[in-house]
Amino acid sequence: MDLLPDAAPLSTKLRNTLVQYHSIPDSEWRVAKRTKDATVWRKPSEEFSGYLYKAQGVVEDLTNRIVDHIRPGPYRLDWDSLMTTMDIMETFEENCCVMRYTTAGQLWNIIAPREFVDFSYTTSYEEGLLTCGISLDYGEVRPNFVRGFNHPCGWFCVPLKDYPSHSLLTGYIQTELRGMLPQSAVDTAMSSTLANFYSDLKKALKTDKQ
Repeated sequence: MDLLPDAAPLSTKLRNTLVQYHSIPDSEWRVAKRTKDATVWRKPSEEFSGYLYKAQGVVEDLTNRIVDHIRPGPYRLDWDSLMTTMDIMETFEENCCVMRYTTAGQLWNIIAPREFVDFSYTTSYEEGLLTCGISLDYGEVRPNFVRGFNHPCGWFCVPLKDYPSHSLLTGYIQTELRGMLPQSAVDTAMSSTLANFYSDLKKALKTDKQ
């Protein structure tokens, strides 16, 4: 088990990695799924043997509200249908923490419940925000869970220039679920999870406004 990392250099490295993903040319991505709420693309990950996924869609809300619903905090557990528990283990600053969370089984439990321990960092990006994370080898694994690993991942959220009350939300996710899983099952689950993320988020934002 590792000790907790120094937050400042890890935050900088994580931000730089996500900005690099954000500049990958469109020609390198292949469409994995389209829904009315979002499009999901993928390309081979440089971090592990699976894929780096990109998801993008317009969300009809203010950037700060959207990111408050995504980053670790009181909102996320209420609306994210995949997440079953979330605990903040350590807080470095207001925008920087280590969290442990668990996810439900997927694909009729072919993918069993997973546990993750992630370093999370939220910062400004252009006119909006970036909230990003990476898994740590920290803390004991809970019984009945497989410990998954998130390679650098994050969400860019920026207001649309002509419609500042709408935001463009772009995510980069590369999750190593671990365990004995067929890659096809992982790919199906990841594409669907990311598409559902947008629809669940939109419903939550509308509900919280009422």
